[in-house]
Amino acid sequence: MSGKPIRVLVAKPGLDGHDRGAKVIAQSLRDAGMEVIYTGLRQTPEQIVGAALQEDVDVVALSCLSGAHLHLFPAVAEGLRKQNAEDILVLGGGIIPDEDIPALKEAGIVEIFTPGTNTVTVADFIKEKIGRS
Repeated sequence: MSGKPIRVLVAKPGLDGHDRGAKVIAQSLRDAGMEVIYTGLRQTPEQIVGAALQEDVDVVALSCLSGAHLHLFPAVAEGLRKQNAEDILVLGGGIIPDEDIPALKEAGIVEIFTPGTNTVTVADFIKEKIGRS
C-alpha cells in the first residue's frame, strides 16, 4: 500500500450550474484523506481530460444534474482512453435515471452514485478500487 494519497478530480461537465453536490463530495473525499481538485462549473469534456492529465489524478468524479450525462460522461471516458489514461477511474453522480446507468457503465463509467448515496460509501468505493487509502 502506497503512502501517496489518492488524487481525485471532481468535475462539473456541461452547462449545469448546480454544484452543491459536487462540493459536498469534494469535502467528504478530503475528509477521507484524499487530495481533491475541483474544476468548477461548466467544463467541457476536453477540459476535464486535460485537467485530469495535468493533475495526475487517480479518479475523475463527474457530477451532472442537467440531463446531459449520456453525452458528457462517455466523452470524458473516451477522451481519457484516447490519451492512454484508461487507468484513471471515472465515476459519475447526480440526477441519473436508473435506465441510463447500464449505458454509462458500458461507456467506461465504473460506478454511478445517485442522490442519497452516503458520502462514506463513495470514499470507500474509491479506496477499494484504487487499492490504497
